[in-house]
Amino acid sequence: MLPKEAKFERAPKTKEYEFLGPVGTFLMTLGLPAVVFGLFVLCSPTDCSLRLNPALPSLRDFWHPHAYTLFLVWFLFHALLYLSPLGKTVEGTKIRDGTRLKYKINGMHAFVISHVLFAAGYFYFKVPVTFVYDHFLALATAAFVFSFALAVYLYVRSFRSDALLALGGNSGNLIYDWFIGRELNPRIGIFDWKVFCEMRPGLIGWVLINYCMAAKQYELHGYVTPSMVLVCVFQTWYILDALWFEEAILTTMDIVHDGFGFMLAFGDLAWVPFVYCLQARFLVDHPTELPIWGAVAIFCLNTLGFIIFRGANSQKDTFRRDPNHPSVRHLKTLPTDRGTKLIISGFWGICRHPNYVGDLLMALSWSLPCGFSTPLPFFYVSYFAVLLIHRQLRDEHHCKHKYGKDWDKFCEKVRWRLVPYLY
Repeated sequence: MLPKEAKFERAPKTKEYEFLGPVGTFLMTLGLPAVVFGLFVLCSPTDCSLRLNPALPSLRDFWHPHAYTLFLVWFLFHALLYLSPLGKTVEGTKIRDGTRLKYKINGMHAFVISHVLFAAGYFYFKVPVTFVYDHFLALATAAFVFSFALAVYLYVRSFRSDALLALGGNSGNLIYDWFIGRELNPRIGIFDWKVFCEMRPGLIGWVLINYCMAAKQYELHGYVTPSMVLVCVFQTWYILDALWFEEAILTTMDIVHDGFGFMLAFGDLAWVPFVYCLQARFLVDHPTELPIWGAVAIFCLNTLGFIIFRGANSQKDTFRRDPNHPSVRHLKTLPTDRGTKLIISGFWGICRHPNYVGDLLMALSWSLPCGFSTPLPFFYVSYFAVLLIHRQLRDEHHCKHKYGKDWDKFCEKVRWRLVPYLY
């Protein structure tokens, strides 16, 4: 058997395609931006419904110099916060070449500073934050253009001789590799492009876009509905939780396994902030009044989802750091030939991906405040269900390759993938 050092390859050739290969990734490159713009067109101030002949925006709606400037300033502002002395520096998970990269952990600082500046700008300096609603399409276009350009830059720089390539992004096909991402951890010094884009401008921007929508609702109607408050509170809490546990992202497949190309760049900078705010944008022009019992029921659903989501993730993260921690040492485990253990009790004994179940319950609670007059506000939870099922299948394929026969044993003990007795 060859020693581990002999097996290591800095630029391994990709052996398996995902997303139906080059054809599928080409169609996704066209289709994902089309969905963003399509949702904008279908959910307009006068009508938010599935229809065949919606009114199309003019070309000038895609461009506004202040929109592009705002996007760039926002991105650079968060890049400076990321590189600032705030927070701490930690080591990530050991990657394929045996090293551990260092990361800045100060997302919570960026979140608080962004909120303080937003509140001061809106309440004290009377900054017209409704610009975001009025020029939403131009801002989304700016995010798309920047994501496209960033993906080109990342693809070109990945041909450096010292670049560590992702296992899935070096097929030799330009479109496929540009979309998936060739380089595993592109960075300039300690500035990590992938972690920064996943955790900063898009996520925090999504929350502030919601606030801009609430401001626009107040401008138009003279009040903010409880349904808008619920959506803003739920989604703010979700991002707050993600940033509070920011270190946890360093163990995810996105960071440890996947390259950084157009798929993640567009997803982080354009898809997340400009699609996930759909419920808040819908409520601007179509305010929905909720009965007290309805608001309470939705709040309880969101709370249940969060308890499952956070409980499962915390249990896994704690076990990874210290299997003898008092909160997890009672858990039953399955030893593997790799020398690690798989949890087969607690949250992770109920199904293989309990965190996904909690995520889906929260996603549903974000759409319910919009009512049932149109299915469009439920796009997010529908899309998210498909995404998580695909991710679950992808995770299990990776685990099968990683653990071999031990994964088969694990699946025998934890039978259900997501929903017990259903799937």
